[in-house]
Amino acid sequence: MPFAYVNGTILHYESTGTGTPLIFIHPPLLTSQAFAYQKEQLSGHFRVITFDIRGHGASNPSQRTFTYALIVEDICRLMDYLGIEKAYLCGYSTGGSVVLEGLLANPQRFLGGIVVSGMSELTDVYNKGRVWLASRMAGSELLLKLLQRAVIYGNADKETTYRQQLESAKHDAPDNVKAYLEQSLTYSCTRRLARIEHPVLLIYGQKDHGFHRYANMLHEKLPHSSLYFLKDAKHQIPFRSAPKMNDLIRLWVESLEDVATERVQLDRTIARKLNPAMYGEAAHEQDVQDAQD
Repeated sequence: MPFAYVNGTILHYESTGTGTPLIFIHPPLLTSQAFAYQKEQLSGHFRVITFDIRGHGASNPSQRTFTYALIVEDICRLMDYLGIEKAYLCGYSTGGSVVLEGLLANPQRFLGGIVVSGMSELTDVYNKGRVWLASRMAGSELLLKLLQRAVIYGNADKETTYRQQLESAKHDAPDNVKAYLEQSLTYSCTRRLARIEHPVLLIYGQKDHGFHRYANMLHEKLPHSSLYFLKDAKHQIPFRSAPKMNDLIRLWVESLEDVATERVQLDRTIARKLNPAMYGEAAHEQDVQDAQD
């Protein structure tokens, strides 16, 4: 189990594979184990780096005030430790907000961002209420354990995944989990999104209706974004729609090498590869015919 002493703390991390680095950011109540399928399925194409945020999993609790900005600092120092000049950031749920903060705060360190079921700010009453209640519960060690079980059960795709994730989260520090949750209630970078010049991939579940507002808003405000809704997927994409998510990430990163073709055309090509039944040659021919008419 590798550890790095960076930015005044000790972080647990794992680095698998070679090639362009992808750094994954987990939300509160989960750990780096949330990206087990990404590590397994993407490490043949990229250098996949997962880490436990301060006070989560096997990383030390934070002695500093816990903020998204601090998480971004830790990521940059971990990159220095691993000899990585630039990387892609990928965040799930609340981790998506950390991706956006990273692209804004340290644009020179990142190649682009991938937001999975994420947001630039939490605005809907239903999810704000859920996070507020979770933040109140997380301050108690006993209630935190109950909360972890509920969230991990809701994410896990099978018993093995549930057990592995629960085991990895057993040493979470209640104060740090609480602080991470509280950050998601107050953080907003919506007014700054136009400053992000990086390419950003937005991945959402077709059935995650409550988050479609965030998907569409990010796609509208980010200057260089690609938005995909995964068929039949809900919120828990890294666990329950891993093959689709991972194929999409691979195809999107590869497509960025093509600077001559328009982004919209590249996105359509990716869509046809991911779902030929819906976006296959017949649909492509119809698009061409429509354009000619």
